[in-house]
Amino acid sequence: MSRQAPTPAVAGAGRGSAFGTFGELLQGVLPGSGGHFMVTLPLARWSTAEFSYEPSAPGVRVTPAHKHRAARLAVRALRAAGLGGGGRLRLGGELPEGKGMASSSADLVATARAVADAVGARFGPADVEALLRGVEPTDGVMYDEVVAFGHREVRLRERLGTVPAMTVVGYDEGGTVDTIGRNRTAAAPGAAERREYALLLDRAREAVRAADLPALGRVATRSAELHARRHPRPALPTLLRVCRDVGGLGVACAHSGTVLGILLPHDDPATPAKAAAARSACAAALPGPTRLHRTLGPADDWTGAGVLGTPGQRAAALACAEAT
Repeated sequence: MSRQAPTPAVAGAGRGSAFGTFGELLQGVLPGSGGHFMVTLPLARWSTAEFSYEPSAPGVRVTPAHKHRAARLAVRALRAAGLGGGGRLRLGGELPEGKGMASSSADLVATARAVADAVGARFGPADVEALLRGVEPTDGVMYDEVVAFGHREVRLRERLGTVPAMTVVGYDEGGTVDTIGRNRTAAAPGAAERREYALLLDRAREAVRAADLPALGRVATRSAELHARRHPRPALPTLLRVCRDVGGLGVACAHSGTVLGILLPHDDPATPAKAAAARSACAAALPGPTRLHRTLGPADDWTGAGVLGTPGQRAAALACAEAT
């Protein structure tokens, strides 16, 4: 664990943030002992954490109270920094729970960063990954790029790089999904599907490195289709049709969640009109609203520093993050 040399046991306060995801570009199981993996789809929406260190406190008190895994992670981070005590942890942000947008993972990463900020420790991405290992299955949101990640083992497989930002016309099928429960009960794909997942991972790697958004959209679409074989997604046929009609890149889904979305190149002048047409078509065919999101691109500040500023700065950051 990388950290500064001994930190004085004095009270301090710190803040941290972490981005969420819009489901995954790809999630599956590889042949043989390759195991479960995902390819992240980083989103310009964040979780935030504020931590007040109290050297004499017996543990960590967290708000909201049900975020007990984040409290556990805060204690682990303090011990990794060579400190006893506890403190107060407050979590916030804009990632809904149970939708497949990595809200829990982002909470944990933001917590580790807030603790480090409060006590003067330095946790790199691999250090944060190690802290999260054993707490729960986790997305690779501690890495500021698209990654192939072993979410069950909480272990980086491969850094892939960044791609130009995309607009996501997101639709929520409703309800929530317990990621831990889904991982425990999910049916394993057969040998043929595992071979296809290996091929899709190769294609995703090539597409990210070439910044080839159409190829990446095809990978995401095929991953969503394979996922729907085991976990029916009622809205998927409609989104696939609308995506074809408006000339979208493809459809991404949360493999342990409720959201699906049509992908469009964010900087294309035609995208606002395509997004509007997609939203109108979805409204005519599906219950419930759509919402526009934007993925993180190479020119973005992935730290989410703006969401930790003043209320005015936070509002500006969120305005920049959303597609218009």
